Amino acid sequence: MRTSLLWKAVASGVLVAAVATAPSSAHALTTTRVDVDVRAGLAGVADQAVGVNHAIWDSQLGTPAVADLLKDAGVGMLRYPGGSYADIYHWENHTAPGGYVAPNTDFDTFMAGAQRTGAEPMIIANYGTGTAQEAAGWVRYANVEKDYDVTYWTIGNENYGNGHYGAAWEADDHADKSPKEYAATVIAYAEAMKAVDPDIKIGAVLTMPGNWPDAIVGAGDQGSWNQEVLTRAGHVIDFVDVHWYPGGGTPAETLTKPAQIQDAVWTLRQQIERYAAASAGRIRISMTETNVEVGRNTQPGALFLADVYSGLLAQGVFTVHWWNVHNGLGTVSTVAGQTDYGDYGLLSSGNCTADNAVCQPPMNTPFAPYHALSLVGDFARPGDRFIAAGSGDPLVSTHAVRRANGDVAVLMINKDPDAERTVSLNYHGFTAAAGTPTVSTYTNGADSVTTAPKGTAAAQTLPPYSISLLTLKSADAVTGAPKAPAQPTATVTDRSATISWQSTGSGLKYEVYRQNGGTAELLGETTGTSLTANNLEPGRRYTVNVVARDGSGRASAGSPPLTFTTGTPATSACTVKFRDVNDWGNGYVGQVDITNNTAAAVNGWTLTFTWPTTWQSVSSGWNATWTSSGRTVRVTSDGTLAAGGSTGVGFVGNYSGPNVLPTVFTLNGNVCTSV
Repeated sequence: MRTSLLWKAVASGVLVAAVATAPSSAHALTTTRVDVDVRAGLAGVADQAVGVNHAIWDSQLGTPAVADLLKDAGVGMLRYPGGSYADIYHWENHTAPGGYVAPNTDFDTFMAGAQRTGAEPMIIANYGTGTAQEAAGWVRYANVEKDYDVTYWTIGNENYGNGHYGAAWEADDHADKSPKEYAATVIAYAEAMKAVDPDIKIGAVLTMPGNWPDAIVGAGDQGSWNQEVLTRAGHVIDFVDVHWYPGGGTPAETLTKPAQIQDAVWTLRQQIERYAAASAGRIRISMTETNVEVGRNTQPGALFLADVYSGLLAQGVFTVHWWNVHNGLGTVSTVAGQTDYGDYGLLSSGNCTADNAVCQPPMNTPFAPYHALSLVGDFARPGDRFIAAGSGDPLVSTHAVRRANGDVAVLMINKDPDAERTVSLNYHGFTAAAGTPTVSTYTNGADSVTTAPKGTAAAQTLPPYSISLLTLKSADAVTGAPKAPAQPTATVTDRSATISWQSTGSGLKYEVYRQNGGTAELLGETTGTSLTANNLEPGRRYTVNVVARDGSGRASAGSPPLTFTTGTPATSACTVKFRDVNDWGNGYVGQVDITNNTAAAVNGWTLTFTWPTTWQSVSSGWNATWTSSGRTVRVTSDGTLAAGGSTGVGFVGNYSGPNVLPTVFTLNGNVCTSV
């Protein structure tokens, strides 16, 4: 969405303001425990994992200086022609009516820069003012005439912002602005484009769960934007493309937002599985725009970038892109003692205010998020696999990967602007080689990343407001270890799950682990290829891995993860139906229908449930008494629920992240069947 209104000219006034930073934590003097478990595998790192946007209004697009900086940062994918401009851009004559196009920014120039960077392109076809024939012509030029082998093509940018839901920033010449029309046009584009090159991958635009207009049903629609697009066009697409600008009024608030990633990606996958049905298995997720609103060029932006890229990639998003390479001077402020130019770019645009009162550093000077990007590029390399990592301190985020040779890299982010953290690292299923490990660190206000031997594998000190990358050699040879099992499957009930996998060889024992933060809990082991885990909690999400171990004790890497959710009892004394009946993007009207399945009346009742996340709440309720304590909600009534009878209660709910609906309800202590 973000475009530069400041690229050609800068507004005459610049507000200079101090932005408050978070106070020092009371835990600053304690030791933070960090756990890393190689048995708990997460997603693998794709070649395209580290991405960034490149825009046609950027005069530095494709230049050797920029291409080399992006290559040095490990960028593996570049998106073109740039956000909302994509829906006014016509590639054949390199024009964007109503927008500014910088010289020497055409498609061939972009491709030359991408090739110099060593990055794969992602091209946005013009949905707003273009045609399927124009898009097919672009595929023909790119892959037939020029042999560029461009694989990834998205249809439009943020096309839900076309006015259908009220806000209108995205160009759209279609008379019908509905998701139904977008889906029909995606099908037409996909057919025309794949007729030219059947090997390309087509992406459709969705909304990130918890972001506007997620869950809103527009006038005349049968469902939300995501539901309509996936239901109607899921059979022709290969990936979905989302953006995430989570906001936050202060740096401290902004840096809490990455905690929403796991629920947001899980919710999006649930939507894909539900609405794309048989096609869901092949549909991947890309995140092609993200940034912050406070501290864009300073340490909050850097810390956010490192946390968000790592978090999204660990959850299987195949590529993550920062907005943008360059963007231009915005509102100037001071953040954590550093000048922030309010610039969405990774690199300085070198421009000044109209009165020259404030100027950015020279053109292409890296801002703090660039250095964070370079650390992520060194951390999450193609072929690595993320593994479980967890921290006992909310101001320390931790991510880890296992490399193909068995080495482990740990990325630690200290979000406290004032105090360092002493970290105790605990490894599970991994023994670090002797010697002082190498640590790369980026600190607040630094001009570059520093790399040096530091601390030990078990203990590190994290400077205030810093990113630290710890790289550890393995003391154990991986040669001869069993092959990792493929992703398992599961059949679940309310209290059990039978987990199955394919054999990877003879004479092996298989261990099934449940992920629990930064550690893995052994659920059981067997020489067979299935295991039933009992005593699970109803309605709970579980992530498991399978590890193969041979007779010599050598263990494989963990299998790709399987995430499943247990159900509720097939039969119960009660049934509950929970519905979101009217959503406006950060709140909704909820309806809860309760049925008494017994042969006796219930005189007075209490329904209890727990919100799945900390950012959900009840603001008011009716037809009963609603009370909340933390995440627990109690709904009480002194009325009578007749045998076989039903009653309904309602409420207004609020949310500030993905709205994961509760699925487990108890009525007078009985776990109900949820429908």
